[in-house]
Amino acid sequence: MEEKDKRVHFRTCPLCEATCGLEIHTEGNKVTAIKGDTLDPFSKGYLCPKGFHLDKLYSDPDRIKKPMIRDGNTWRETSWEEAFEEVKRGLQTIIKKDGRDAVASYLGNPNVHNLAGMLYVPILLRALGSKNRYSASTMDQIPKQLTAEWMYGSDFSIPIPDIDRTNYFLVLGANPLVSNGSLMTAPNMRKRIKNIQKRGGKMVVIDPVSTVTAKAADEHYTIIPGTDAYFLAGLLHTIFSEGLEDLGRAENYVNGLEDLKQALNDFKIEELSLTCGIDVHIIQKLAREVAKTERAIVYGRMGTCTQTFGTMNSWLIEVINIVTGNLDKEGGVMFTSPAAGSKNAGGKKKADRFGRFHSRIRKQPEVLGELPISCLAEEIETPGEGQIKGLLTVAGNPVLSAPNGERIEQALSSLEFMVSVDCYLNETTRHANVLLPAPSALERSHYDLSFYQLSVRNIAHYSKQVFGLPEDQLDEWEILLQLAAAVMDEELGVDPVRALDDYAVMQLIKKEQRNENSPLSNKDPAEIFSNLSHRRGPERMLDFLLRTGEYGDFFGEVPSGLSLTVLSEKYPHGKDLGPLKSRLPQVLTTISGKIEMAPSLLMKDLTRLKGKRDKNADHLLLVSRRNLQSNNSWMHNIKELTKGSNRCTLQMHPNDASRHHIEDKSMVSVESAVGKIEVRVEVMNDVMEGVVTLPHGWGHDLDGIQLEQGRKNAGVNSNRLSNDRMIDPVSGNAIFNGIPVSVSRCDTNKDVVG
Repeated sequence: MEEKDKRVHFRTCPLCEATCGLEIHTEGNKVTAIKGDTLDPFSKGYLCPKGFHLDKLYSDPDRIKKPMIRDGNTWRETSWEEAFEEVKRGLQTIIKKDGRDAVASYLGNPNVHNLAGMLYVPILLRALGSKNRYSASTMDQIPKQLTAEWMYGSDFSIPIPDIDRTNYFLVLGANPLVSNGSLMTAPNMRKRIKNIQKRGGKMVVIDPVSTVTAKAADEHYTIIPGTDAYFLAGLLHTIFSEGLEDLGRAENYVNGLEDLKQALNDFKIEELSLTCGIDVHIIQKLAREVAKTERAIVYGRMGTCTQTFGTMNSWLIEVINIVTGNLDKEGGVMFTSPAAGSKNAGGKKKADRFGRFHSRIRKQPEVLGELPISCLAEEIETPGEGQIKGLLTVAGNPVLSAPNGERIEQALSSLEFMVSVDCYLNETTRHANVLLPAPSALERSHYDLSFYQLSVRNIAHYSKQVFGLPEDQLDEWEILLQLAAAVMDEELGVDPVRALDDYAVMQLIKKEQRNENSPLSNKDPAEIFSNLSHRRGPERMLDFLLRTGEYGDFFGEVPSGLSLTVLSEKYPHGKDLGPLKSRLPQVLTTISGKIEMAPSLLMKDLTRLKGKRDKNADHLLLVSRRNLQSNNSWMHNIKELTKGSNRCTLQMHPNDASRHHIEDKSMVSVESAVGKIEVRVEVMNDVMEGVVTLPHGWGHDLDGIQLEQGRKNAGVNSNRLSNDRMIDPVSGNAIFNGIPVSVSRCDTNKDVVG
């Protein structure tokens, strides 16, 4: 191998929210080493196990590299031309017969880790024109986004923990040492938390499981799953009753605070304590600490969203941070100032994006442009006008990730036509009629449009592709635009991809020019367009977004500003744009221009807290968990990330095991209202009594998948136990925590060690 074939590439890791910097060594078309980039200004050399093995996704022999068409139960490789013709025939047949809403879309989590997905999936969805849009958002963070929409005016106006300057970090339903931060982009969370403690601060964790994060905390208190809202109401009750509120910078920008205070007066802290399982004196102590500590944060994540009070939890957390003076404050929670594609600033909106239409069967309201994933199966199964008969999935695996996975699986098998964009033939895409292969992360450029909106520092880092695309591989943005052309009524000429791409860029230019404060408002759009003409695809759109962002050069109007050329050539390791800074009232885009402290639907939902809660005395409560090596179902075909002891186990407290006559490492049957699975048990003290926990994203034992390593460590699908009829009634978010289950020893048990 000649020396000139050896290269070093610097980029960010696209596998989770942390955006760690990578140093990738290659020889020809092979990766020889991956290290953490010590010169990355954000991650500073830190890298979790997933990042070290990014190349294994590139070289995985099971990765789909050619378009494929399914004939019955067999697949055959085909050309791109035939694949798109088959897609057009299949989807257009349904659209012409039953209308556009008869074709649904489902977007998986990887789309937000993908520059092409962020920029071009919206174009595809607009071209499709269906109201039946579904995504992983309603299994994850939609309560946080809806709360931000109602309170601050935009679903991306989510206040981010300023963890590097805080003195107090109260964590609920989150495991940032494993997730690397969630809606809190922050590489090397362990070091960041240690730094809090080194400067005399502390971290307190509220969780029914002694997670990795809980073990690193100064204090850990267990809570009955699904009752976080009662604990949070107890904190607020204490703050208000003891006169501890101090709004700080938010003082002049709030509406509805008195209405909220009055509503909380009806609660008794003793009853709240009894329901959540945390002593009154602990609730009061923590409330006083949050209120009195200079620079404090209350942070809740996945565990607080995926329960029956998901949106209320998100709301009460925001309220606590506001009334303790920690909103828009250094060391509290603050709004980002991203370099490109800012979604947390702009003019006043006309209405909330909620309830503009409803699902056909259950009449669930739309939220932020989509319907709850819990409604998808019933919309496919139920005959009648508006029935879903076709489906488009992009980088998603709802058979494993969505509630009541067995029902989803059966529903997909009944579709008239399905097309998937994915790199694997997995539990979901095996139902597709056409499978279009997405390129590897190393074969495409990258910029974290989403996660720099959610980062604990303002960061910009553009990653060039490591390897060029094979001759017969389309880039993902080209695939998405070809799909858009296939579902449109009008013909776009001989090069529909170029036509749609040019149109999208011109729309961005015109949108910017509608802002009368923009330096480009009086510029000729054709001239701006010509200045971008040397690029195509995501790079062209990203260049425009950078140049018109907060730090942009505005095409020469701000000579020292950013452009894609400057970022990629001058800052190959990324550019640190500084710590979070005060953004009130600029960031507020509500109709009133103020923070809405008492959204009507959330105030109404407070009545649910007053109702009697079912104790489920005869059941254990199931909660989900996550492992550092795993990211939902993405990583389970990589040997290096699945080796070692079995991680797909049911963890159970010794007292519960004894009561149910269950021994460590025995096989148990776990049954819920909708499903039943068999899994090996781990008896351990890390789990609260009355609680059991299973990891999410396993179950690679279905016929027709092409995941050799995944099959060897198949695990079980925990979402066969989650009930698609159980949702957060406000946002429609799925419930994966606090599920009542029964556990019993399997009759067929064999003594197995390991």
